Amino acid sequence: MTGKEKLWQKSSVALDPVIERYTIGDDYTNDAVFMPYDIAGCAAHAKGLAKIGVITNQEKDILLEGLEALKKEWDAKTVIITPEDEDCHTVIERYLTKSCRDVGKKIHTGRSRNDQILVAVRLYMKGMLGSLAEKSEHLAHVLLAYAKQHEYVPLPGYSHTQQAMLSSVGHYFCGYLESLLDDRDFFQAVSRQIDKNPLGSAAGFGVALPLDREYTSRELGFSDVQINSLYCQSSRGKYEALYLHAIASLMQTMEKIASDMILFTSREFGFFSVADTCVTGSSIMPQKRNLDCMELVRGNSAIVRGNLATVMDLSSHLISGYHRDLQLIKKPLIESTNIALDTLDVVAVCINALSPNPEAITRAIKKDIFSADIATIMATKEGIPFRDAYRIACDRVAETAVDLQENIRSKISLGAPGNLAFDRYEKRLNAKEQRHTNA
Repeated sequence: MTGKEKLWQKSSVALDPVIERYTIGDDYTNDAVFMPYDIAGCAAHAKGLAKIGVITNQEKDILLEGLEALKKEWDAKTVIITPEDEDCHTVIERYLTKSCRDVGKKIHTGRSRNDQILVAVRLYMKGMLGSLAEKSEHLAHVLLAYAKQHEYVPLPGYSHTQQAMLSSVGHYFCGYLESLLDDRDFFQAVSRQIDKNPLGSAAGFGVALPLDREYTSRELGFSDVQINSLYCQSSRGKYEALYLHAIASLMQTMEKIASDMILFTSREFGFFSVADTCVTGSSIMPQKRNLDCMELVRGNSAIVRGNLATVMDLSSHLISGYHRDLQLIKKPLIESTNIALDTLDVVAVCINALSPNPEAITRAIKKDIFSADIATIMATKEGIPFRDAYRIACDRVAETAVDLQENIRSKISLGAPGNLAFDRYEKRLNAKEQRHTNA
């Protein structure tokens, strides 16, 4: 093939430039993310072709050397993907054809760009899910340490955005922690679900070759084979939606933290102070200290949810098989991944920059926040039926002295402010980390 021919081109008739620009879109930039994974997939395919005798071992070695050289040039940024290339697959085949001559032309035997991108995206998602799980665990440690440090610092609990019952900083941060651990587990569950090799499905209908798909699965580190070649194509969009659903769940946790901290660091509340390293200012109002990194966390959560909806809608109304619509999944996938990875770092930095202000918190606590506690005491210690105690508790609040620390410690039901069960969170964290180590 010549330098500017498309992989699909069969004649000298050029595509209309308007059509070419529209069909390529920004795919050539998105594919820069997938290039290393596509190279790995091509190496596994070359080994698989040699294993079944389609190419010789010598030809396999030539192809592997060519792919290794391409990887080095890619890492050195001396090879790029241009709009004329369309995608990373074309760059690989052109490179091999140029460097390995006729042997390079054999790399696409029994293969389609369809299963090339499936493999590359699948490997990308597997790798990113591992990174997201690791960063989630790091933030979980930050939250756990913060909760322990401020276990009995009072903090109002809110219902309907009104003071409800006394909580604590430790209680709030354990809530974030447990939510984040669920998100981490969601990443791991999705990783297990999508850990299936689509290589060998070709364009969705298999090939007339005895491809050893179990072998290439082992080569690529997949735990299983995605069997049905048509479903391999039809799962595109479905698997990405699972992946994005897990990211959206994480961002929902991050958004909850962000919303609380934006409110609690405001002047009207002042429950927390934040270091200057995490705030920006105003170009016109000198007094402003804006925790706008948390505002962006909140805003980026909406972007991720929008990307999830986009991917689901793009892939929901298609008949079985490949469609060019699926090309548009790449951008929201990459964008959401980068948002999530960056957000985990930002929130960890921001949490470490927060300091509770116990005096401001104590001033803000209204005495009727203890009404439910007084009703419970009346019901359990005075034998007054709870519903009757409920009706008179507010009248007793004014004459009842309450020690904040004692009140927090009295909440002994599992998961309440006085029984945060740190040991359970530590066990959950350590068990997963041990599993990572064993893997």
